[in-house]
Amino acid sequence: MSDRKTVWSSEQGIGALPAQLRGFGLMHVAMRRDAARLRAAAARSASPAALADWFGRLRAVIDWHHHSEDEILWPYLRRQVAGFDGGGVLEQDHEELERAMGRVAQLLGAGRGTELPAAAAGFEELIREHLGHEEPVVFPALADLPVDEYLRVERRIIQSAPTQVMTYLQPWMFDGADQASVRAVSATIPAPVRLLGRTVLERRYRRVLAPVL
Repeated sequence: MSDRKTVWSSEQGIGALPAQLRGFGLMHVAMRRDAARLRAAAARSASPAALADWFGRLRAVIDWHHHSEDEILWPYLRRQVAGFDGGGVLEQDHEELERAMGRVAQLLGAGRGTELPAAAAGFEELIREHLGHEEPVVFPALADLPVDEYLRVERRIIQSAPTQVMTYLQPWMFDGADQASVRAVSATIPAPVRLLGRTVLERRYRRVLAPVL
């Protein structure tokens, strides 16, 4: 059982998280990282057209992550973890983030680069606020689960991912992660999928990311 006084956060990395939660933590690290990348690209007036494909993939990952929480994880935690009551405010956060991502996508699609910095900054602020709400509630609740139970619900969540997300997820999560974290999370990924992620999918990921950097 976790100590509910422990405050786990991925803000400074995932090394303090229980091993089974590190994949979940890496997704949060990647969301903060890419929200900051979007803000930086918008500030330097990067081409909206060049950013659109990359942001569309980021949005798809975040949409899936949030829908899988709302539809699978929060109901599961309400049934399994006494006192878990985090879903309501987190679902509201998800709705706000969807509106913010929709605004960014609209501006990128219309080529309205002058309005993009404010929208990108607002999106980053919401991501950081949301993860600040979520992690202190959700990480201890997940840590209360027996490891095999957690891994079962994690598999359900991964299996719910559409193909577009599955082919982006591994290189996206591991981008910039320390090697200890990569090794810990890689151990839960089947070897053929791990190899595909390090080769074909990594090259594709880098091509999509290049306009942002």
